[in-house]
Amino acid sequence: MFLQLLCNIFGFYLCIYNFYLYLCNRNTEDFIDNMWTELSDTAILNKLGTRLKDYRISSGLKQQELAMESGVGVSTIAKIESGQSVSFSLLISVMRTLGLLENLDLLVPEQKPSPMELLKMQGKQVKRVRTKKE
Repeated sequence: MFLQLLCNIFGFYLCIYNFYLYLCNRNTEDFIDNMWTELSDTAILNKLGTRLKDYRISSGLKQQELAMESGVGVSTIAKIESGQSVSFSLLISVMRTLGLLENLDLLVPEQKPSPMELLKMQGKQVKRVRTKKE
């Protein structure tokens, strides 16, 4: 359960940073290839915590204000910004307050049906019309 939560948080932080790269018009694939693979999990959490702190500061919010608006404790904000693990639901609350929920689809993209499944769902289609012989 802890590992699953950690994976969820890591994925969520990845989503946050992808959104940041999108805003900065940077190449996300280059970042993933060159940076994520070279950093430890702790280093990634620290880096992403710093990014959230930057969003908070650019929004003109103090930690106390963000905590109150998000419905979380100040210690939770401090943990997130320092790269420590927090509950996924707490992180969502903070992200909502900062206006960063737009890219949650990147965290776990919707599963699309395979081409074979699409064909099965369509059923047998009429390809031509024949006239009956009498």
